[in-house]
Amino acid sequence: MKSLFFFLFFTFITSSFSTVRSDPSDHRYHEGDLVPLYANKVGPFHNPSETYRYFDLPFCLPGDLKEKKEALGEVLNGDRLVSAPYKLEFQRDKESVAVCKKTLKKEDIALFRSAVRKDYYFQMYYDDLPIWGFIGKVDKDGKDPSDYKYYLYKHIHFDIFYNKDHVIEINVQTDPNALVDLTEDNEVDVEFLYTVKWKETNTPFDKRMDKYSQSSSQPHHLEIHWFSIINSCVTVLLLTGFLATILMRVLKNDFVKYAHDEESAEDQEETGWKYIHGDVFRFPKYKSIFAAALGSGTQLFTLTIFIFILALVGVFYPYNRGALFTALVVIYALTSGIAGYTATSFYCQLEGTNWVRNLLLTGCIFCGPLFLTFCFLNTVAITYNATAALPFGTIVVIVLIWTLVTSPLLVLGGIAGKNSKAEFQAPCRTTKYPREIPPLPWYRRTIPQMAMAGFLPFSAIYIELYYIFASVWGHRIYTIYSILFIVFIILLIVTAFITVALTYFQLAAEDHEWWWRSFLCGGSTGLFIYAYCLYYYYARSDMSGFMQTSFFFGYMACICYGFFLMLGTVGFRAALLFVRHIYRSIKCE
Repeated sequence: MKSLFFFLFFTFITSSFSTVRSDPSDHRYHEGDLVPLYANKVGPFHNPSETYRYFDLPFCLPGDLKEKKEALGEVLNGDRLVSAPYKLEFQRDKESVAVCKKTLKKEDIALFRSAVRKDYYFQMYYDDLPIWGFIGKVDKDGKDPSDYKYYLYKHIHFDIFYNKDHVIEINVQTDPNALVDLTEDNEVDVEFLYTVKWKETNTPFDKRMDKYSQSSSQPHHLEIHWFSIINSCVTVLLLTGFLATILMRVLKNDFVKYAHDEESAEDQEETGWKYIHGDVFRFPKYKSIFAAALGSGTQLFTLTIFIFILALVGVFYPYNRGALFTALVVIYALTSGIAGYTATSFYCQLEGTNWVRNLLLTGCIFCGPLFLTFCFLNTVAITYNATAALPFGTIVVIVLIWTLVTSPLLVLGGIAGKNSKAEFQAPCRTTKYPREIPPLPWYRRTIPQMAMAGFLPFSAIYIELYYIFASVWGHRIYTIYSILFIVFIILLIVTAFITVALTYFQLAAEDHEWWWRSFLCGGSTGLFIYAYCLYYYYARSDMSGFMQTSFFFGYMACICYGFFLMLGTVGFRAALLFVRHIYRSIKCE
């Protein structure tokens, strides 16, 4: 088990720091050396999940077509690298060199025309540097769509910058005058061409990726990010201060009142949160599901913290997105022991007896919905023949990680939790029979309380959400992880505080069933994020088609569900600390 742990850790570290690499590992070349150029994928520009292999379109095939071996994260990201037909030797200029001459048949014309209509772009990697371009253009001079003309670019210009023996930058342009008319279904002879221009630059090799991260660090973008943080901080400070003042004043009055009541007659009417002290620590219903949700939420919180650490130390630099997927898979597998320990120990504290069933529930409560969603979406991707469809070998690797790492660690954590022998720390004894809860107004019920609890944390993060969505479901680059981490901390603080406040008002109304309520209120921000998904899809993006729509809403449902579990755990832990504190501060009979 230990050797497997180190193997996985080593695999993650190596794959994180080496994504799409050229064959020469040091990236040093002599004049005339062939620098590897890999064609990656093509797809509609507005549908980032709907990508296809480069040669699914009838481009010129190279003489020696080779597939590049890819890391786990690259495959999960939909990368399928193959050798490109263009030969770009180091410091060798070329002018209008023919790639191939090809007769495009009616089927080929129809394929290219459909791709141009959907704004297909191509992506390649040259010495680990990403390049993109559109494959054609649509002439919309006619008002009616039937009058549109479709053209394919047949001449590509590569502008490459070098510093001594390193490739520093590459740009690609298409010749707007070298076009193939695709409007009619007529066979046409095409000669595909390319031009290469090399230029010297003073940019050092270790700064060559900076241009890709500058787009998210431009002054006007930074101003928006900082405005978002200042807005969130001011909102949080005002509301937190307001609630803290109220809570402290009310609690102080409560303590004084209850101390006075103890000294006065004992036969007066009992009201308020003190008088449900015999029920407030009564264990919740469905304790096994509750403990499993806490365990999974704790694991997801730990996973998020580790991801932030890796992001802040620079592992997820631009276009190393495969590293993020590798990190998620490996860290989730290695932290499953935390879920097992937390769930089982808490379940045993709640005097649960069937800890094995609880452990199985913990392993399935998040992975079960995720697995079902993956099965459906992978089937959709296979139907579309898209690169998002995972190869059988990758699925086997993930299953092996689950079988050999995740499950054993989950069981070990569960056994450790069962043997921890920890007892639930309750300042007050629980009575034998539960106290009846008085009738409550509609706004004190679960769903209105969840709406109130979720809105405030969501309002603190919604500006930053747009940039994250535009990066994950678009072509923007997000690199300001320090700002994102600050927003995450604000989210945790607001979630904890609003849950504590609502828990107090619930107890003051003599409603002692606060366990599930605090979890649901804490996690309700996940529901608001999913509601934002609807707004983003219809108002802020141009995504379309069944595959892209199902991928967007399917995987976002899993992500929001993960947020629900994680923030629900944060809300419950904060409420538990608060409830223990206030009941420890009074005399309980």
